[in-house]
Amino acid sequence: MGTVVSIAKETDVSVLGALRSPKRLRIEVLAGLVVALALIPEAISFSIIAGVDPRVGLFASFTMAVTISIVGGRPAMISAATGAVALVIAPVVERYGLDYLIATVLLAGVIQIVLSVIGVARLMRFIPRSVMVGFVNALAILIFTAQFPHLIGVPWLVYPMVALGIVIMVFLPKLTTVVPAPLVAIVLLTAATLVFSLNVPDVGDEGELPSSLPSWLIPDVPYDLATLRIIAPYALAMALVGLLESLMTAKLVDDITDTHSDKTREGWGQGVANVVTGFFGGMGGCAMIGQTMINVKVSGARTRISTFLAGVFLLILVVGLGDVVALIPMAALVAVMVMVSVGTVDWHSVAPKTLRRMPIAETTVMGVTVVVTVISHNLAYGVIAGVLTAMVAFAHRVAHFTEVVKIGDADIDHDGDIDTRVYKVRGELFFASSNDLIYQFDYVDDPSNVVIDMTDAHIWDASTVATLDAITTKYESKGKTVEIVGLNEASEQRHDRLSGHLSSGH
Repeated sequence: MGTVVSIAKETDVSVLGALRSPKRLRIEVLAGLVVALALIPEAISFSIIAGVDPRVGLFASFTMAVTISIVGGRPAMISAATGAVALVIAPVVERYGLDYLIATVLLAGVIQIVLSVIGVARLMRFIPRSVMVGFVNALAILIFTAQFPHLIGVPWLVYPMVALGIVIMVFLPKLTTVVPAPLVAIVLLTAATLVFSLNVPDVGDEGELPSSLPSWLIPDVPYDLATLRIIAPYALAMALVGLLESLMTAKLVDDITDTHSDKTREGWGQGVANVVTGFFGGMGGCAMIGQTMINVKVSGARTRISTFLAGVFLLILVVGLGDVVALIPMAALVAVMVMVSVGTVDWHSVAPKTLRRMPIAETTVMGVTVVVTVISHNLAYGVIAGVLTAMVAFAHRVAHFTEVVKIGDADIDHDGDIDTRVYKVRGELFFASSNDLIYQFDYVDDPSNVVIDMTDAHIWDASTVATLDAITTKYESKGKTVEIVGLNEASEQRHDRLSGHLSSGH
């Protein structure tokens, strides 16, 4: 029985298994075709954002997809030219021209490789679930709002065509899943447009499609420090945005497919893909979340075959069949992306029942991630804002778990007066929780000897050591002695190393 399960799993997720399974191979091939069709208008739009010829974005999508299908760590994930990268590199094109853009893409790829090799992918474990949920919901909103330009100020026929495309994708899977519903919707709407000579916007209206293959390109820039000073800030920003978006998407695909992927390999694979893309004159890119959802969630792809074929089909479509592709109505692709956005939302996370049960801090983190992402149109900004909010919320919660209590008096002197006061400190002590610690002691009325029992506490940073030093100093200024006892080994080492070497201002 175990053998049967392992074989079934291998057939679903491996290239070799897919090649042996006609059903799985069909799914991968058709998924790649659907993604390629959806990539064309997106790549053209992102080229316009970046201020370059549409060919630069289309060739980037081809080289990114093909390269990452070989070197990437997350099977079935789609990488191509993206809006996030386009926004980062647009100023380079505007101020310095295409050659400096290519140099920026090459340097960004190298930076991604270096960052991945030194372990930046491991930082993903510090991203909370609430940020991930916010990331997914923000993504769905961005995909949906990105369709507005294709729905505003257009002929009225566009609206029933979009509605028909949505109806096809909703109901066709209930009848058959032999052919992906998005592909059927695209073919039928294109056929209807041609047969009835409908005057609606099509892919050809988005920009001129290339008529030749991409060629090897070395950027014509001075190879000196002056050039490095120009491109380095943009390359670093592109590398970080690309890595963050790619690793977050990889984690999302992990969750959808219930499989694990090599994030470090995915990171340096993105770098390699950008280097290859740069040498072929592309604008670079990263994981494309909307197209990945089409590939994985809508079409059911699970292997590198779909990613590879998405790139190959894209090149064939725009170079060899450009005249045909140009006739595809934008309404068909808008319908596909609307369904992708609806399917991407984590509806459980925004259900009233869930929101009532969820702690306010968790909901706030998700909300901040969504709002910042939607306002900035940059998923990286939203994730960073969400993580920072989660850190503040966590520090606030943990800070309130700290308490100082008097557990009794000890050592009564020969006159019957209390000679020693014992305080017990409980909780995790760091900058947020230890700042108020100094106000928890009675410096005036306490006896001459004070014992601070730290058995149930842990010292995490220098701020806490400085606070304990300040408490000791305040008692000593009143002629009283303080003894700190019960430190665990790690806390004692930190206290012994730093105590007396930190000024009260630190």
